[in-house]
Amino acid sequence: MPVYEYIALDSAGRRRKGIVDAGSLASARQKLRETEVFPVEIAETSERGREETAGRGNALRLFRKIGLQELAVMTRQLATLLGAGLPLVPSLTALVAQSRHPALRTTLARIKDEVNEGNSLTGSMSHFPEVFPPFYINMVRAGEASGTVHLVLERLADFNEAQQALKTKIRSALAYPLFMFFIGSGVLFFLVTFVVPNITNIFREMNQTLPGITVFLIFVSGFLKAFWWIIALILLAGIVGLRYAVRKTDRGRHVWDRIKLNAPFFGVLNRKIAVARFSRTLGTLLQSGVPLLAALEIAGNVVNNLVVAEEIRRTAREVEEGQSLSTPLSRNGVFPPIAVEMISVGEQSGNMETMLFRVADAYEKEVEADILLVTSLLEPAMILAMGAVVGFIVISILLPIFEMNQLVR
Repeated sequence: MPVYEYIALDSAGRRRKGIVDAGSLASARQKLRETEVFPVEIAETSERGREETAGRGNALRLFRKIGLQELAVMTRQLATLLGAGLPLVPSLTALVAQSRHPALRTTLARIKDEVNEGNSLTGSMSHFPEVFPPFYINMVRAGEASGTVHLVLERLADFNEAQQALKTKIRSALAYPLFMFFIGSGVLFFLVTFVVPNITNIFREMNQTLPGITVFLIFVSGFLKAFWWIIALILLAGIVGLRYAVRKTDRGRHVWDRIKLNAPFFGVLNRKIAVARFSRTLGTLLQSGVPLLAALEIAGNVVNNLVVAEEIRRTAREVEEGQSLSTPLSRNGVFPPIAVEMISVGEQSGNMETMLFRVADAYEKEVEADILLVTSLLEPAMILAMGAVVGFIVISILLPIFEMNQLVR
């Protein structure tokens, strides 16, 4: 059944927006009038989407994109409704009514219509791969097969919330150093390109022989003032080119992912993040009833690193040939010995999922501790670097003044 988005006025004259499902445009108008809502503008969601894309370009998609936070909240709400004994279609109807995100509301309305027509929840969600990744779909499929959809959805919500919490902690820890870097760079640029030239012009007018450090400062100041736009263009082109190579080419992404794993200090941090993400994903999938080989394939796509994903696929092939999971993991060089040993204990004791969650918890805590350490070191390092640059500028300006004083004496 089609889904229509509308802008209408209620009986009190207040403007309202929403969606309604109906067999035709006329039926949608009639359905709204029956609820004492009078449509001003109404269009089928697919048609509206095409008009918006044609009129506003791809920028609108960025604002309508469904993020991890919205998906986690929706998953938790659906799990709660199903766990309370409410049937699937009424649960989806309730979510559609209370959702504030336009794209999510439209997606849920279409899923509800497909389920109402006899499709499974998994089949309906699979029509929206940009919203529900394979990891999500496979877990829901396992829940439908075992009759525990609400339990699987709760695990999905826990997983999404844990991933979102880790991302938030990383971003929060890096926000202040990045803010300091950009503000400090702006202040230094202003000093070098605007303040320094006005002061050094006095020395030039006096035809005084300047110290080498002052001559170097004048050269840097003049170069930046004359060619700052060229430097900015080069930096912008380098950033755009790097982003294109990393995101659009397999070779570029592979090289970048290998650099991330082998970089000093940050390589260890990226390995811990990959191990934590793999362990939590695999544990969640196995706990929900997804077979090990399928779970390994999905977990390899979730780690967001081609080098680690290749090692996980190689591990899956060896597991398919009859080896235990811990044996190939111990040979790939990505997983630390402690993580491999814990997984081996889980295999032997039959508590694989529990051990995977413990591995994820341990390495997520290590990641948080390492990030706090890095940020605590970055702040004084940046202050020292800015102080050194400012000190260089001050000394370069004061030296000629001291020499002038000595000549006067």
